[in-house]
Amino acid sequence: MSDWTIESLVAALRARRISAVEITDECLARIDRLNPVLRAFITVDADGARRAAKERDGELAAGRARGPLHGVPMAWKDLCASPGLPTSCGTRTRDYFVSERPCTAVARLVAAGAITLGKTNMTELALGPFGDNAHHGHVQNPWRNGHCSGGSSSGSGSAVAAGLALGALGSDTGGSIRLPAACCGIVGLKPTYGRVSRAGAMALSWSNDHLGPMTRTVRDAALMLGIIAGWDAADATTSRRPVPDYLRGIDGGIRGLRIGVPASYYFDDVNAEVVAAVREAARQLGALGAHVSEVRVPDPMPLGEITGVISRAESVTIHERLLRERPQDIQPVVRTRLEFDSRAGTGDRRRHDGRRRRHHQEDGALLASHAALQRAGTPGIVLALRVFDPGTATGARDRRPALRRGDGTARRTSIRAGRGLGQPASRHRVTAPPRTHRTLIVIPRGV
Repeated sequence: MSDWTIESLVAALRARRISAVEITDECLARIDRLNPVLRAFITVDADGARRAAKERDGELAAGRARGPLHGVPMAWKDLCASPGLPTSCGTRTRDYFVSERPCTAVARLVAAGAITLGKTNMTELALGPFGDNAHHGHVQNPWRNGHCSGGSSSGSGSAVAAGLALGALGSDTGGSIRLPAACCGIVGLKPTYGRVSRAGAMALSWSNDHLGPMTRTVRDAALMLGIIAGWDAADATTSRRPVPDYLRGIDGGIRGLRIGVPASYYFDDVNAEVVAAVREAARQLGALGAHVSEVRVPDPMPLGEITGVISRAESVTIHERLLRERPQDIQPVVRTRLEFDSRAGTGDRRRHDGRRRRHHQEDGALLASHAALQRAGTPGIVLALRVFDPGTATGARDRRPALRRGDGTARRTSIRAGRGLGQPASRHRVTAPPRTHRTLIVIPRGV
């Protein structure tokens, strides 16, 4: 199971070397064995997955395939509405989020043949970067038990890294796809705003939310992105631009690609081992033909603060009723965040909207001359969960699944750049030009 990628599994399914029922049973058996420790899933739909797998096998036997994901078992972050399954959004309320329509991204993946294994764990209300959840259990890092999986798409990252699912959907408002990808050693893609519909998914911040793929290789991420991308009448923010074939030319190499390594700000207070790993990756990229140079970048802190104010103001508006009527149902750390957010005024939010536009213009000018920026994805080695929860058990045996290495870029992507302490040390994050929706590059696996 741990050796499959989406692409290799699809080829094996179509060649009848394995059946959809067999691979689904493998995933479910792995979930049964590992999920009590990993806490990657909130809801497992074993019966539904087996029924879907039998349907997919019957269709293949009749010479029909629904699409490029026919028979592939996958999972969705538990803020994506999926028919017949509860959507708790990481809260203690089973059906916290109720949508009139299924999540568009989920519906498109299922229409392409994917099999729903269930819904993955997440930080409550998507408000946190560590993967901790007092209601459903703290999501563990598959590389090292007791350590941070990253959040808030923590269960999706852990499930893909541990081989419980071939791919998963995550959401990203301020790092919630990229952080779990960095911590768990997988590929996580935050697409350009408007590239992927958010209809049918719980909102945290209308201005900053994104849905995106979490996979084990960049090719798999490109495949998923091509399926979920595109205009959706149910989401007015989606782009009408055509969706390109993200796999076309993906293995063409990086010769001539201009990559900038920030000379300012981004390596401040970063663990020395992480810095060394990113610098070595940059050296290897240069050896493969890319033009790597240091660039001066604007201070990212103001933009981060601006985006944070906007996200917090919107999140407290969305969850105000829960905070007002049932504050005791929210775990303390999340409740504290919401209570703090409730003090962010509407005037502050409008003023910060204008400041954000100015910062985006500065970033656009920098990216006009570079295809990507390379920097550390996390400031240090993946942290122990006990730092945040003294009750977390430590000392359990490490689980280090065999992971295939696929590195690449597309808008904001977390990729591997080294290992430390027997686990992922960090990833470097690369940023492609905004609004193009077309850049996806594979960095060879040795980098």
